[in-house]
Amino acid sequence: MGDAWPGNCIHQCQGDGQNLVTEDVTVVEGDVATISCRVKNSDDSVIQLLNPNRQTIYFRDFRPLKDSRFQLVNFSNSELRVSLTNVSISDEGRYFCQLYTDPPQEIYTTITVLVPPRNLVIDIQKEIAVEGEEIELNCTAMASRPATTIRWFKGNKELTGKSEVEQWSDMYTVTSQLLLKVGREDDGVPVICLVDHPAVKDLQTQRYLEVMYKPQVRVSQNYPVQGLTREGEPLELTCAAFGKPQPTDMRWLRVDDEMPQHVVVSGSNLLISNLNKTDNGTYRCEASNAVGKSHADYMLFVYDTTATTEPAVHGFTQLPNSAEELDYGDLSDSRAGEEGAIRSVDHAVVGGVVAVVVFAMLCLLIILGRYFARHKGTYFTHEAKGADDAADADTAIINAEGGQNNSEEKKEYFI
Repeated sequence: MGDAWPGNCIHQCQGDGQNLVTEDVTVVEGDVATISCRVKNSDDSVIQLLNPNRQTIYFRDFRPLKDSRFQLVNFSNSELRVSLTNVSISDEGRYFCQLYTDPPQEIYTTITVLVPPRNLVIDIQKEIAVEGEEIELNCTAMASRPATTIRWFKGNKELTGKSEVEQWSDMYTVTSQLLLKVGREDDGVPVICLVDHPAVKDLQTQRYLEVMYKPQVRVSQNYPVQGLTREGEPLELTCAAFGKPQPTDMRWLRVDDEMPQHVVVSGSNLLISNLNKTDNGTYRCEASNAVGKSHADYMLFVYDTTATTEPAVHGFTQLPNSAEELDYGDLSDSRAGEEGAIRSVDHAVVGGVVAVVVFAMLCLLIILGRYFARHKGTYFTHEAKGADDAADADTAIINAEGGQNNSEEKKEYFI
């Protein structure tokens, strides 16, 4: 522990041209406090120091008080400096500097004693938690002065707790409660309780979280490494599962159908030595532990031996058991390929619709063209027969009317 440091408050007393000066002192329990009574413009007047009970500690360089913890540091006509070792709370209070002048001068300095927390303890509700649970942690800083401020951290991230303060005499005990919902990513992460207090620096304690979680399952294709899964060729899959505790049960099954008899399952491996079209389907790897069960799926499509175009999916996909598992990387790279295949299908559908619409419009144009071609021509009738040979308009009208009376002779020709 270091020496005490002066407070911000400076006391001064002025009289007859002399200034009496001192400062407040803040000190940690057990450290050394130094009290200084200084005189500006001294005229050799006597300086003395008194304790809170107004008992004389030092008169000039003489110590009447029989307390060996007080030691003279410096004495002159302008200063009386005294140290107090092994400071305790009982030493707290006002100390008086007196200058024997006419009239006498007096000022006081205040000693404040800080007490760091005696102990810092984290109490955790459950030593082992299961992912998704909310656990309670309590951090207690006992017997400090003033009351401490408690801060929580999970790794490097600061969290917010709820604090309660209890006062016992001149001491304070602070308890902070933290409610924390844990996931699999929290396993092995330290939770830190840190104290902010003027009497101590970097005081902290920590507990490591232990979180149980269900398996994380992933299927990988060993052969073919890439390319098509063709008829007549082999297929080898491997299932990997990680959890806490480590999965004890792992099995392969075929979704919505029985497993083909020629499929060989050996532990975490699945082998089909000679693929055929009947092997098409979804193959699932399931793993379980004490927390729960998870699975990953492989979607197999067997291509003809003559197929040369590489598919977007390679016959492989892997799906999570629930939405929350998307956060833990259960999807393989083939999932992106499947999405690409879906987008390719969408483009093909759109292209097909456009082709049908264009074809329908061409057919409609052809039909309309044939229709107009059949109804195009010149018509001649005998309704106004004789009008063309008339000498004037009146005669033409009369001749036309005459022609209308012979309705039974009217004929129509189509050219």
